[in-house]
Amino acid sequence: MSSLAVGMVESRGLPPTLAAADAMCKAARVTLVAMEKLSGGFYTVIVRGDVAEVKRAVEAGMTAAKTLHPYLEGDKLFISSHVIPRPHANVDRVLNIHFRDSVALFRV
Repeated sequence: MSSLAVGMVESRGLPPTLAAADAMCKAARVTLVAMEKLSGGFYTVIVRGDVAEVKRAVEAGMTAAKTLHPYLEGDKLFISSHVIPRPHANVDRVLNIHFRDSVALFRV
């Protein structure tokens, strides 16, 4: 099992996603390991780090995504979030949430 937590923030549209990713990396000692583009303009930002740091990062990402103003009144830009304290090794490898060479420079 991995000793590092994984945190995710899902939003609709690129601006709230970038705002969430930026806030997450600035608010806590986490490493941004992936940004997944889903259908319908949905994106998920994925970070790794110690449990407390990931929780802090996810809270900051949620807040950042919620503060952006939608194009249409009433549209919801923040969709969901989740923290997994210690993902199973199988989950870590099958899903795109593990550390890769491309993020090694930023690993905390």
